[in-house]
Amino acid sequence: MTTLNDKLKELKVIPVIAIKDAADAVPLGKVLVENGMPCAEITFRTPAAAQAIKNMREAFPDMLIGAGTVLNSATVDAAIDAGVDFVVSPGFNPTTVKYCQQRNMPIIPGVNSPSLVEQAMEMGLDTVKFFPAEPSGGVSMLKSLTAVYPVNIMPTGGVSPANINNYLDIDAVLACGGTWMVPANLVDNREWDKIAELVKEAVAALK
Repeated sequence: MTTLNDKLKELKVIPVIAIKDAADAVPLGKVLVENGMPCAEITFRTPAAAQAIKNMREAFPDMLIGAGTVLNSATVDAAIDAGVDFVVSPGFNPTTVKYCQQRNMPIIPGVNSPSLVEQAMEMGLDTVKFFPAEPSGGVSMLKSLTAVYPVNIMPTGGVSPANINNYLDIDAVLACGGTWMVPANLVDNREWDKIAELVKEAVAALK
């Protein structure tokens, strides 16, 4: 059975997307799938998030779809109802983690310190998001954390084509989250051809 971690390790990069119009989810999903990035983390930073996830899931049942910026139990419910495969939170909220566990929904919470990693491990988690990655010390901080703790990591925040392979070179890193291949202005303006080029470049740049 292929686990979530297996899928993340295979994909290496997860596009983090804020969609303002749910109608854009299907054409955007098409661009991602056709150009070698069959995955998305749709963030709950816009009111359209749940419907966008639902639209993308119906059109591309085999895509790996996560819900990002999940801050509370109500958003977990909305994400599950929309059909996500996993949930991502910017910080470590024990209440949200417990609720996801009760609902059998994988959650990758954000951490950026030894204490937070230990709290995540205490709750039985083996995969966390290192966020915000670059402002929190980047690759050197991550190497220090992974030297001590047996956890899998998804760095997000400041990851770019210039540094992604430095993160992926760390054994504990499954995949990196990033926005550079799906800039909000290009999504808003429906410039799918430009996004397609950025996605192709992002896939080609991976080791």
